This record gives sequence, structure tokens and C-alpha cells, in this order.
Amino acid sequence: MGEDLNNNLTGVEDEVHGTGWTLGGIPKMMVTDMASDALVDSIITERIRKLDQNPVDIQHDLPFLVADTRRIFQQHVRWLQCLPNIAPFYAVKCNSNIRLLRYLARLGVGFDCASWGEMKLVLNLGVDPSRIIFAHPCKAVSALQMASRSGVPRTTFDNVDELEKIKDNAPNLWLLLRIFADDDTALVSLGNKFGAPLDTTKALLLKAKDLGLVVDGVSFHVGSGASNADTFVTAVQNAKHVFQQGKQLGFDMHVLDVGGGFQDSNFEPMALSLQRAIEKEFPPSTQVMAEPGRYYARSFYTAACKVVARRKQIGQDKLSQSDMLYLNDGIYGCFMNAMAENEIYRPILFKQETTSSTEREAGEHRYSVWGPTCDGLDCIAKEATMGCEVKVGDWVKFENMGAYTTATSTQFNGFPNRYDIIYVGDHSPPRCDREVMASTKRIRSEAVL
Repeated sequence: MGEDLNNNLTGVEDEVHGTGWTLGGIPKMMVTDMASDALVDSIITERIRKLDQNPVDIQHDLPFLVADTRRIFQQHVRWLQCLPNIAPFYAVKCNSNIRLLRYLARLGVGFDCASWGEMKLVLNLGVDPSRIIFAHPCKAVSALQMASRSGVPRTTFDNVDELEKIKDNAPNLWLLLRIFADDDTALVSLGNKFGAPLDTTKALLLKAKDLGLVVDGVSFHVGSGASNADTFVTAVQNAKHVFQQGKQLGFDMHVLDVGGGFQDSNFEPMALSLQRAIEKEFPPSTQVMAEPGRYYARSFYTAACKVVARRKQIGQDKLSQSDMLYLNDGIYGCFMNAMAENEIYRPILFKQETTSSTEREAGEHRYSVWGPTCDGLDCIAKEATMGCEVKVGDWVKFENMGAYTTATSTQFNGFPNRYDIIYVGDHSPPRCDREVMASTKRIRSEAVL
């Protein structure tokens, strides 16, 4: 099962070295974005050039990805600057790329796993099981047993049946009571599926005590891609209430798991609200962890897609509808979030020799952008504005394609979901990150003790 989680991430594994990480021993954080963009563009250019040398090869009509580990490092440093006392446990479901997981492991990050397949994937990298949380409140018995046998120390629950299942199959695990939390502005709501309402938490704690199980904290998840900071504040306040209930029953409540929901675009203000709420409601001795996924993975991939067909409006529709572009990837591949999260994708026409030398109309052109399948729902963008005319054979790139893309891709309609990936950066974190790694390892070890 674990092997299958990564079977669509095989292919080209070119390494780009000598990119440089430090300047006088200081990370080049101020120039990372520009340097990274330029390097990624040069790699895409070279890849397209090679593909054009053999246009009859099936690879010529397949999308590919460029993965940049420097983006991961940048996000990690940013996390430690804003949330220095919250140990990150990466949500493996977001992107299970082996190199991404290995890089995060070397940074000292823990792992949030929701299945035995994900746990096995991480354990096979040599990660100590103490760095894993089985963060799923409704688990299969087999997964629960395998987690226990493998030494994974902690899991979550939110109902009586789960407690009885844990008692029968993994009574040695430490437990976090997952409580209801829901940001109604989140990209994906989780409150409708998981989380115990506050009027049930005392009964659940009593049941755990009757069964002789060990509850040592509380977890919550406000939803994937959250944007309302007040939801975090309310969830922290509710967690404090449940902590007090647990302590009254004799439980040593000292672990708080604030879940995921972190986004790149609003990370600093959300982190500040969360940090202030924790400092207000909990003592410094509380061991706090989180489960960021898209925060780390989103900028890891840049996708390159080919325009395989174009439909120009020539009848009455010409006045009211945009021309249509058909790409070699769509919602059944890396673009599922166009439907699941209403994400607005912005294709960027990739400037290359073939693009600039081919006659085309200048000025802005509006297009709708579609995937390759026969499904009428396979629409990537209902409207996209390009700086000039786009033709069949052109390539476009999409940035920030690392979260819930390859992880959710399918082979619907016979289109492959095995993406060639070209890697940028080093296998290991920069040397200047030693103190950062030591700090993370300290926080992580405290969160699992």
C-alpha cells in the first residue's frame, strides 16, 4: 500500500547542482524567489528543447513538473520564525513525493499520517516512529494494529466506538481528543466529518478513563486552507476547556495539536493570532504541534503543460465567448482543485524560441482553459488572460502546484498520471540550517514525550 502512494511520481530525476545557498554564511532569503524562478524557467526551456528533438515520442505530449527543495527550506525557516514553539508535523496526504518527505525528515519535521500506507512510506525512510502521529479519528482496525506494532506513539479519536476499538487493538497508544472546529471560509471543511462537539467531550473522556486508556491532550483542525483567524482563537479556547475537563478526571493533559489549515498567502497574520491565543490560554509547558500540508508543499512544484488543441470561436459565439485552449493535463490530473476547492489557476505562456518566432497576434487574448478528457467538467480556468495569441504546440506553466495535485491524480479516460519530475536543489538542507534543525528536533521531541 505504501509503495502505491508514490507510484505516480516516478520518471525524470535530473539534479541541478551548484545553485548556491549562502552568502557569507547567511541564507539568500531575499533573492531566493527570483533566483528560483529563473532557474525553474531555464530547466523548463531545456526540457522542451529536448522534447522538440523527438516530436513523435509520446513524452512530447505529456506534462512534466519541476520540483524545488529550496522552496521547502524557505517555508521551514518562515515557520520557525513565526511559530517557534509549535512543532510542525507535515501532512503526508498533501504530497507524498519521496524526495520531499526525505528532505523534510532531514529538517527535523515530524509527520502527520492518516493511513498505514502513509506511515509505512515515512518509516521506510528511516524516520523514527516517535516522529509520526496517526492523526485520523476514524481508523481501520488493521491500520491501528500496524501503528501500534510499529511504535507510532499517538493517535486521535472523537467517538465512543473508536475508543473501544483502540482498547481492543492498541491500548498502549497515547490519545488526543479531537474536538469540533470549523472555518466556514476554508477551502475544504472538515467539521462536517470529524471532531467531537463540546457537549460530548466530558462523556468521551469518562469513557476513555473507564477503559483504562491514556488521554494526554486535545487536537482540532479548522479546515484545509483556512482564512479566518478567529476560528483558530475559538478552537484554542475550546481546547483549554477540554484540557480542564481532562485534568479534573486525572488525565495529564499537556499536548495540544492545532491541526492544519495554514496557507502561504496569509500565514503571518494567522500565525500571530494562533500564537497569541495559545500564549493567553495555555502555560509555556504545553507541548504544541501542528499538521501543515499545503503550507510546505504548495510551492514545491511548477507544472509545465502543452497546448494540444485550440478552438477558435468563428460563429455567433465569437462575440460572447472566449477561444478555448486544451492542455495535456486537467482536473483528473494535477488540477483537481479547480473543482474541489474552486482554485483559480493562472496559466503563464512560456516564452521560448518557438513561441517568439512563430507569427501570432499581439495584445491581450482571453481564453478558457480545458483538460484533455472527454468530460465537460474538465475545465481548468473559465477565463485566463494571456499577453498574446496562444497556439497549438505552445507550453504554459503553472506555479504553486505542489499541494493536492499528483496526490489526487487519476488515469481517467486513459490519460497517464505518471509525471516526469525534474528536481532542483540539494538532497539535504543547507549547512546554515543546523541551529534551526536543532531547535525543531527539540520541539518535536518534547511534543511526543
